[in-house]
Amino acid sequence: MHPTLPGTHIELINPHIRRGHFRHVLFDFDGTLSLIRQGWQQVMIPMMVEILLQTPTHESPEELRAVVTEYVTQLTGKQTIYQMIQLCDEVRQRGGTPLDPLTYKRMYLDRLWERIKERVAGLKSGRIKPEEMLVPGAIPLLERLRQQGLVCYLASGTDVEYVRDEAAALGLPPYFTGGIFGALDDYKQYSKAKVIQNILREHNLSGYQLLAFGDGFVEIENTKAVGGIAVGVASDEARRCGIDHWKRQRLIRAGADIIIPDFREHQQLLDYLLAED
Repeated sequence: MHPTLPGTHIELINPHIRRGHFRHVLFDFDGTLSLIRQGWQQVMIPMMVEILLQTPTHESPEELRAVVTEYVTQLTGKQTIYQMIQLCDEVRQRGGTPLDPLTYKRMYLDRLWERIKERVAGLKSGRIKPEEMLVPGAIPLLERLRQQGLVCYLASGTDVEYVRDEAAALGLPPYFTGGIFGALDDYKQYSKAKVIQNILREHNLSGYQLLAFGDGFVEIENTKAVGGIAVGVASDEARRCGIDHWKRQRLIRAGADIIIPDFREHQQLLDYLLAED
């Protein structure tokens, strides 16, 4: 086990980070802040298994589920289209003729919308309070970052119009003065890596001046690639409490410097991160 900050669940995977120099902060959206799309994997994986079962040389449903779960997980945090491009490859490998990746993506989004539309409507009508659909402690953390004068950005693999709509339903836009970014139909025009490169270039920053929070492989890897500091949010999205051990393992593998279950201990976390080393 790694050391923790005394009296907290904050796990210090890399206790030697440069602290206290941050000026810009990047957040992933789904699973890191928002719980609106909690359970999306239970929509995407069965849909893909269903499609692969129609190919000429497919394996058993159990074997397909393992294959699909592996690549869906690996690509989590990237734009959804990349999971659909992989699905097309898997269809071809089994002797089938795939549809266009965008067609698969729309099929998935239609199914996902059936699962989440009540959550979005509830937030917009005021029937559901934003904190019920946020990772615990998110707003106090964002509030403190704003008070410290740090510029925050939201970057998601979900389509930009949905991210903006859902972020607004959660009351988040005032905290993200740096901008809210998401996937585009022309998927080559956007990536989290591009957002990070633009932040560093436009503000003439060194990597260690960028702090990132994410629950997926991609934003952690992209942040570490430029020398930034990455906090892995191993949130248990269904229970809204405790650590998702499977996420934790993957975030450590991706290079996270710190692992947290949620933002309940935001005070101790930020005291640690914002103190000059």
